[in-house]
Amino acid sequence: MTATPSRCSTWRGTDRPIAAIGENRTFVPPDCSSVAAAGVSGVKAKTWSVSTSPPPGEPGQSTSPELLYALFPPVEPTTATAPAGPARRRRWRVPSVPVLAALIVVVLLSGLLAVVDHGSTGAAAAAVVDSPISGSTADQPFAELPIPPPTTTTTLPPAPAAQPTKPIAPPADPTAPAPVVKIGEIRIPKIGLVHPIYEGITLTVIDHGPGHWPGSALPGQIGNAVFAGHRVTHTHPFRNIDKLVPGDLIQFVMPDGTYTYKMTAQQIVNPSDTWIVNPTPDATVTLFACHPPGSAAHRIVVRGVYVGKS
Repeated sequence: MTATPSRCSTWRGTDRPIAAIGENRTFVPPDCSSVAAAGVSGVKAKTWSVSTSPPPGEPGQSTSPELLYALFPPVEPTTATAPAGPARRRRWRVPSVPVLAALIVVVLLSGLLAVVDHGSTGAAAAAVVDSPISGSTADQPFAELPIPPPTTTTTLPPAPAAQPTKPIAPPADPTAPAPVVKIGEIRIPKIGLVHPIYEGITLTVIDHGPGHWPGSALPGQIGNAVFAGHRVTHTHPFRNIDKLVPGDLIQFVMPDGTYTYKMTAQQIVNPSDTWIVNPTPDATVTLFACHPPGSAAHRIVVRGVYVGKS
């Protein structure tokens, strides 16, 4: 194929013809009207070798495959790799109805198998329990073995201490001097009595207040705690003991606690009835004084039983 010079085939407006440059050739009509249509701009056509010959396929031009491949080699397709974007989070999808149905069937079958297995295990355990015991133990089922009765623990108040001695005999001289020793206090709420108590039964002692009979039980001890007192003279602490009735409280405040008794009986005896001071198997109290008030003809005796310590 030869290039025919035309008015467009000079180099930048000069009379110098454009040389043929291999594959950079294209068809340009003599009037330069198809340069842009042929894929080359008017400016670039001045730097490339152009031809006024018809393009392949047109009348007067060879159309062999070799010529076409030589002039227009095939372009290898390039695969453009899209830039990797941020990873998209996979959205959870609700399983379809068949999948849900299959899951429900599996769960139901699992529960049925568990029930059957539990029932068989319970039956085996029951069989073991119902089987007799062999060996050195008596051949009896567990269900028939005696069950020990439940044990309960009951906390009882501490028992009073036993009476260590017996009451002494009445003093031969009631007016004989004796030391005055306070050992506690007596309280009888019914008659409003609150008074110190002393050790001894001579007049030199009971003139100060109720006196404890030496050798008798002390308040809170097992035995008979005996106290004597005046009804009229001096502080007359037992003036109104005749007004006590069963259930009235008699209290003794001692160095180690308060001991409470409950009145149970009242009686009138002779001055010679010293049996009223005899020991008792339980914790009791005995109060006595002259009777009637202002006379020593008789004795009034008030009895009580021990209730507890506080």
